[in-house]
Amino acid sequence: MSGSEGKVRLAVFKLSSCSGCQQAIIDLGEQLLALLGQVEIAYFLEASSKAEPGPYDVALIEGSVSTPHEEELVKKIRENSRTVVAIGSCATYGGIQALRNWMNFDDVKSTVYQRPDWIKALEKSRPVSDFIKVDYMVSGCPVNKLQLLSVLKQILMGKRAYYREESLCQECKRKGNVCVIVARGQPCLGPIIKEGCGALCPSYGRGCYGCFGPMIDPKPENLAKRFEEIGIPRDEIALRFRNITSWSEPVRRFLEKYEQ
Repeated sequence: MSGSEGKVRLAVFKLSSCSGCQQAIIDLGEQLLALLGQVEIAYFLEASSKAEPGPYDVALIEGSVSTPHEEELVKKIRENSRTVVAIGSCATYGGIQALRNWMNFDDVKSTVYQRPDWIKALEKSRPVSDFIKVDYMVSGCPVNKLQLLSVLKQILMGKRAYYREESLCQECKRKGNVCVIVARGQPCLGPIIKEGCGALCPSYGRGCYGCFGPMIDPKPENLAKRFEEIGIPRDEIALRFRNITSWSEPVRRFLEKYEQ
């Protein structure tokens, strides 16, 4: 399936998203150019008008599946790709647009669009893995470009790709940040969210919003209990959890029980 001169054929696709994760790929700059000795970019409309058909060795998919067209598209990508990598929290967890998953869909359409009857969309914004087999997932809003680069290099070397999924609290410890929950009584999802952003929000005195999705065995119910102990109302707690990656399985299961 290799391209010209034995290079790996790479394709990058966009579904419902802001294109921020594709921009993160472009922001790799010289590091991305260094891969071009091994990689042929066959399809990447954000960076080039070149659009070659499959099959592809590696396909990167940004964005959630939110329309019938996107559902069919991801299935075709899977059929035409040896390795599929979901990149960013939209592709891995449904993204910020999954906020609508907690609302009445008809109400959402009529509020946003003047002619909701023209809109052809799925009732829920869902991750790519709900529709096809995904080989690897690299989350983030946007994706951490160095994590993604590491995964790509490992795939090119024929290795089983791996990157750390410790909690964000580990990044705060390494940076010497004061815990905003303990010191300021602010809600922060850091204890249940995996690292990757460099503890960006806590470094500026703000609680984590959960951009990178849940770590392994996150136990959101325990964190919610701590929030209640420091005086945060239950509706505010639910809103904090119901954010960028609320449609991830452990957070969704927790919210379904918590809001009963």
